[in-house]
Amino acid sequence: MTPTATFLPRLAGVGVAVPPASYTQAELLDMFAITDPKVRGVFTNSGIQRRHLSLPPAGPDGRPAGESQGDLLRKHVTIGTAIGGEALDASLADAGVGRSDVRYLCCVSSTGFITPGLSALLIKELGLATDCARLDVVGMGCNAGLNGLAAVTGWAAAHPGEVALLLCVEVCSAAYVFDGTMRSAVVNSLFGDGAAALTVVAGDPPAGPAVLRATSRIIPEAVDAMRYDWDERLGRFSFFLDPDVPYVVGAHAGRAVDALLHGTGLHRSDIVHWVVHSGGRKVIDAVRVNLGLTRHDVRHTLDVLREYGNLSSGSFLFSYRNLVLEQRPAAGDHGVLMTMGPGSTIETALVRW
Repeated sequence: MTPTATFLPRLAGVGVAVPPASYTQAELLDMFAITDPKVRGVFTNSGIQRRHLSLPPAGPDGRPAGESQGDLLRKHVTIGTAIGGEALDASLADAGVGRSDVRYLCCVSSTGFITPGLSALLIKELGLATDCARLDVVGMGCNAGLNGLAAVTGWAAAHPGEVALLLCVEVCSAAYVFDGTMRSAVVNSLFGDGAAALTVVAGDPPAGPAVLRATSRIIPEAVDAMRYDWDERLGRFSFFLDPDVPYVVGAHAGRAVDALLHGTGLHRSDIVHWVVHSGGRKVIDAVRVNLGLTRHDVRHTLDVLREYGNLSSGSFLFSYRNLVLEQRPAAGDHGVLMTMGPGSTIETALVRW
């Protein structure tokens, strides 16, 4: 059932957080003593200037010390709860509400598997209401922020006036493998650590755009294009990105957006604001070309990639925050939110200010 106009879920506040340490691509290459020209080329041609990462102290050889899978999982929990709590508070402050107002919390992450999930840990850590409804979305990858938003907006529409919150927490440095291979180098050149939160309330007043509808498009023939594998030799998970991912995603981007707009009376040319996942330079270029967008249309996506790298599920919220801070959206403007990730999957949402 489509919510009535009065009770449409609205994006009432947004907040982001990152770990304190950030590194340029050149600094990371030097830190890990990477001399292979092909690997260095992957880093320097990524469209990324710097990223926030949670790296271990230097070992005897001067490089960051090795980490076991257990070390990485502990980092996911420690850093994740810290930046997650910071992003959550920033989003609530932006919406003009407090921790005690939160009635639904959806936590999204793909950089560590824990039980209980981040939602339970954050409710305890932040002192949220113990009867706060919660959901953990785990392992869906970079597209998962919009998957989580679908659950949050659905709950908000069914509970007008109550505060629901989406929190994407990705400690990508807790999923790194340093083995000297090109496969790992591509992953290590892209991802950064960060958390982003979105406060959602259905009904009036709150300010912010209304979420009108959402669609999902899976590409089954590319199911293995983005995946976690277990590396027996290293005793940890290793992420794989197929080199053809940008072209696969780009080729389906138009169909995904057209399905989102079908029946609304809107065309691509009616969309004023585009918030696209910062998946990587080639991914952004492929999506832009296939949708007929300009670099200005995806300026926030490119800015986030340059300053933070690929933040997995939270990337689109960093871009959305930049759009909000720009104060350009006007009443009646339509926008499209788009994320891409394992499946391979393209998620979209249509919003109106």
